Amino acid sequence: MRMNPKDLQKAMQRFGIQQQEIPATRVIIETAEKNLVIDEPKVAKVNMMGEEVFQVSGDIREETKSTIPEISDEDIKMVMEQASVDEEKAKNAIEEAEGDIAKAILTLKEA
Repeated sequence: MRMNPKDLQKAMQRFGIQQQEIPATRVIIETAEKNLVIDEPKVAKVNMMGEEVFQVSGDIREETKSTIPEISDEDIKMVMEQASVDEEKAKNAIEEAEGDIAKAILTLKEA
């Protein structure tokens, strides 16, 4: 038996449950090993007696995480200045240090 959506909404309100549709275009769930990506999802925020819960549905795809850290221009400049090296050496040192700026500087100074 299927309920009329309006009747279902009224029944939920009687039990203190409020639902709101969220116009999301993409949902990303990050885990330690991979990202779960849901493009064009259907997302609902449900409030049950003060506790908010999100319901997400759609087609899920997995993305592997990159092991290369994001390196900002500021990080490169800092390593260049502190270790007195050019941009390429600074960037390579940061990559080899897996994003650890202090380790990159120390490695370059010891070389």
